[in-house]
Amino acid sequence: MAAGPGACHGAAPGSVVLGLLLGAALGPARAAVYFREQFLDGGGWRQRWVSSERVPDLGRFQLTAGKFYGDPVRDRGLQTTENSKFYAISSRFKPFSNKGKTLVIQYTVKHEQKIDCGGGYVKIFSSGLDQKNLSGDSPYYIMFGPDICGFETKKVHVILNYKNKPHPVKKPIRCKVDGYTHLYTLIIRPDQTYEVKIDNEVAASGNLEDDLDFLPPRKINDPAVKKPSDWDDRVQIDDPNDIKPEDWDEPEYIVDTSAEKPEGWDVSVDGEWSYPRVKNPLYKGEWKPRQIDNPNYRGVWPHPQIDNPNYSPDNSIYSFENISVIGLDIWQVRAGTIFDNFLITDDEDYAEDFGDETWGETKGPEREMNIKQTEEEQQRERVTEEKHFEQRFKKNLKKKRKSQKDRVRRNPIKKEEL
Repeated sequence: MAAGPGACHGAAPGSVVLGLLLGAALGPARAAVYFREQFLDGGGWRQRWVSSERVPDLGRFQLTAGKFYGDPVRDRGLQTTENSKFYAISSRFKPFSNKGKTLVIQYTVKHEQKIDCGGGYVKIFSSGLDQKNLSGDSPYYIMFGPDICGFETKKVHVILNYKNKPHPVKKPIRCKVDGYTHLYTLIIRPDQTYEVKIDNEVAASGNLEDDLDFLPPRKINDPAVKKPSDWDDRVQIDDPNDIKPEDWDEPEYIVDTSAEKPEGWDVSVDGEWSYPRVKNPLYKGEWKPRQIDNPNYRGVWPHPQIDNPNYSPDNSIYSFENISVIGLDIWQVRAGTIFDNFLITDDEDYAEDFGDETWGETKGPEREMNIKQTEEEQQRERVTEEKHFEQRFKKNLKKKRKSQKDRVRRNPIKKEEL
């Protein structure tokens, strides 16, 4: 559930005990926890999360820990349940601004279906969002999290809205692609730096202005200066001593004089017959002289730079007003992803400790359970395969014996032959 600004232990009904334990473990109540959702109270999440009604036939979520988990209660989260569906659901909390403060967005994602194409990201919205009309067209402040589609797309999105336009990070950030639960964290600081962590390890970091195209470049090429006419920046040139061979010019296609006019060729219907044209085996293509290093190469010309008159610094590109809704607005070809342990706070250390106390404690048992299930499944498959071959062998043996008996009946041996 949502927790008000300055609160450290606001938690959903049913998660109070864990919240107190975490509070004691995470230290003094300095962090402002704006939102935290761990789904520890069973069906109570339906009162806090609103399903969109904008698009008909949206995919349904269910509360589950999945097929394998570290803890059957603590690992419960919202799971997508229907293939090839759009999903849109959101939860509201008390509005706040991150101006002058760090903003941390964190949650866990588990693609236990080993997703081949689909989103696993979250979106952060303003208080003006109509939750029942949430869709891909709804304007958002921040989009963050993994997105997978085929072999090419396996990335972590970091997209921030600036002047009503989305700006994605230019750095490639690869997401996790196995079937286990992973912790994703986005940190945006007042000094306009950012950091992306996966499983509490830094995966990318940088400056918002440098890594997202919010503003025009600080410097541009001086339009008043042109490259000198004698500046040679060709790395290689044609070899002036290389001459085209005399026998090079052969046509690409030639007439096949060995062909014969088909029987029944009717000039009035098929037109005048002529020899077909075929690929010339002597054709060598367009001749080009070989390349050599340019003796006059001077390198890339360094265009002089000047201050960009259109550039104006903005020290507030990191901040947003009335942050109030977190949502899942995604498409999935193969459903089964589980979202859990949502956290929005202003404290990086609190978020890291929260991740260690939730995902960190259950990740090991989750893997152990999955490995055990895999081994058991492999054992069942081996037993089934052995039974299959055993039945096949018995069936073939039975057919062979029957065939031998039939042969004896068809060819009886006379006493005198014996």
